Amino acid sequence: MFTFVMITNLFEMYFHTNLSYQPVHGIDNKYLTPSHVKDFYASLSNDFTLNNIGYSVNQNPITSITWGHGKVKVLFWSQMHGNESTSTKALIDFLHFLNTNSVDDWKSYFKFLVIPILNPDGAIAYTRENANQVDLNRDFIQFSQPESRLLQQVYKEFQPDWCGNLHDQRTIFGVGDTDKPATISFLAPSYNDTKEYNETRLKAVQAIVAMNSKLQKYLSGQIARFDDGFNPNCAGDHFQSLGTPTILFEAGFFPNDWHRNITRKYLFLAYHTLFSTLYENDLVDNKLEDYLKIPQNKVSFYDFICKKVKINYDNSEFITNFAAQYREVVHEGQVQLVSEVVAIGNVEDRHAHITINAEGKNIAFTNYAPLEIGLNNSFELENGIKIQNGLII
Repeated sequence: MFTFVMITNLFEMYFHTNLSYQPVHGIDNKYLTPSHVKDFYASLSNDFTLNNIGYSVNQNPITSITWGHGKVKVLFWSQMHGNESTSTKALIDFLHFLNTNSVDDWKSYFKFLVIPILNPDGAIAYTRENANQVDLNRDFIQFSQPESRLLQQVYKEFQPDWCGNLHDQRTIFGVGDTDKPATISFLAPSYNDTKEYNETRLKAVQAIVAMNSKLQKYLSGQIARFDDGFNPNCAGDHFQSLGTPTILFEAGFFPNDWHRNITRKYLFLAYHTLFSTLYENDLVDNKLEDYLKIPQNKVSFYDFICKKVKINYDNSEFITNFAAQYREVVHEGQVQLVSEVVAIGNVEDRHAHITINAEGKNIAFTNYAPLEIGLNNSFELENGIKIQNGLII
């Protein structure tokens, strides 16, 4: 079994020998708005065309970036959920790769159109929804919002051969029944209620199998398959039903990578693998079985579990367990993680990214607050172990 260090070293070796990967600086925090990427946009060469393609509810401009002049047209959009920035950062890194490397063969084969931040209002407010409190990924029947109407308009005008729908997923997701987090999840969305596989959906399946095969070398057992229940309100299901192979990318948790910058590298590798596979015309038929072997996402993690801790309640002492999750808040232009107790008692139904066994020791929370739901997860055990906001110090 590979350790974290061994996997990271293999990963870095791959990049040193096969790719020129340089993450774009200044976008390491999860809070990512149009103002954070404007300097990067300005650094792009004349090979890239930036367009203001429309406006959000709050009249913030929405930018598209096009590159290449080939026949294979690819449409990617990210941050339709404003607080899901990891895939956007990986997309920015990929654009930087195209900007700083000799990839003339790709330039003449592909034409990329990407919308890095489809929901700028949600990005600024750090919310899932747009300024009208509408989930844009549930608006592809009514098209009630300017942002979803804009994506539909771009799709119709560009007529892509491939679509990429880029998202983040919460730390609660694991890989099937294993004890591994779902660092990346893929989906070839359904196009109908019976979840059949037609030629369009099978192309997305083939592409996902190619990405999974590459990533398993560096991310063994940490790739999952997202639920494929059909929802015509969702962008991916909608475009798949229109006959365009569409892939859902979900950026998840890698151990100790709370701001998702390791996950960001793996997503970059996924993007690169996808386009290498398409360029080399290396999609392989009859890969549905391999796709279905990718374990499904499962809600199976707390961020933190403390087991067998002694607490005092109503002048009585007893042993219990509790679990905590991080809540994300924006403070002074940065996302900060606030660890809060979410469950007390039986927490055996889930794994944890951090586990502490108190072994029956007494616990003292900050300000001697009683153990209760919503309490900040900062405490000290009588054996000297200190937890500050969910992390061991």
